[in-house]
Amino acid sequence: MPVISAPQAFNQDDLYVDLEGIFEHPLFLKCEGFNFAGSIKLKAATEMVEAAERDGRLTPDSILVESSSGNLGVALSMIAANKGYRFVCVTDSRCNLATRMMMEALGGQVHIITEPDPVGGLLGARIRHVHALCDSDDRYVWLNQYANPSNGRAHYRRTAPAIARQFPDLDVLFVGAGTTGTLMGCARYFREWHRPVRIVAVDAIGSVTFGGAPGRRMIPGLGTSRRPPLLDESYVDDVVRVAEADTIRACHRLAGRGFLFGGSTGTVVSGAMDWLARRDERELTAVAIAPDLGERYLETVYQTAWVEDLYGDDVLDSRPLSIPSQAA
Repeated sequence: MPVISAPQAFNQDDLYVDLEGIFEHPLFLKCEGFNFAGSIKLKAATEMVEAAERDGRLTPDSILVESSSGNLGVALSMIAANKGYRFVCVTDSRCNLATRMMMEALGGQVHIITEPDPVGGLLGARIRHVHALCDSDDRYVWLNQYANPSNGRAHYRRTAPAIARQFPDLDVLFVGAGTTGTLMGCARYFREWHRPVRIVAVDAIGSVTFGGAPGRRMIPGLGTSRRPPLLDESYVDDVVRVAEADTIRACHRLAGRGFLFGGSTGTVVSGAMDWLARRDERELTAVAIAPDLGERYLETVYQTAWVEDLYGDDVLDSRPLSIPSQAA
């Protein structure tokens, strides 16, 4: 049997869920949550840390620091613990409690930002705090997932080729937009592939990634309050924006059929179903990337009181997406 010596050594690249039996359009969901860090961020974290080690930026005395809404923080906590680095995650009040506790259990320090920057929002305030830490002590090393090319390179090298192997006739790929590392890595790979693949970015309403006014976003993961430096829109064919109420509905619909996914996955699935419904092209081979699983969202997305307090008493009673009846 395989012997695993480090957390980053294990990742499940070939697990998919066929959602056609749950929603009315065929869609394969690539599940990225079955690794030791519980999310796709393990790939980016591994690539960024190894690049920093090769470049000599990381030494035994270094203190890793990163701004994260949660999943990258967990991945870096694991890698730091395995390699013997100290790690500080700068997050904000939207970070799930389970995620914060996991980072702390792995030996990471968690700094929680509660006051948004007047211009850059909570993300801007987090990054300002990271800069202050780096200015205070030269042992701090900021990997900067928002601008680090290794973020996208991880998905160019691993995520996209895995999809290509499994779906040689792929027509459309749906990718959630956060730092846009996954989006850009996959988009660049398929731009060079032997057949055209339409790349559809899925973003949260209230995010400014693709323009538009900033708005309230309570579910961590996708969306930003400042344009990601990694983003090159010339690689993106379409953008779908999803309201958080629809994210909630998609998550609960999936859970009702036995699949507990995270908020980012709910957003991606909702956006993909909206895109497919508007085109009604049932012969397409369509894949969406599910960044994580749902255990870290039990106190938010899957907590009725939290959902109803933020989105209204009837949010879970509404007919979600374009979903057939149970009898169909």
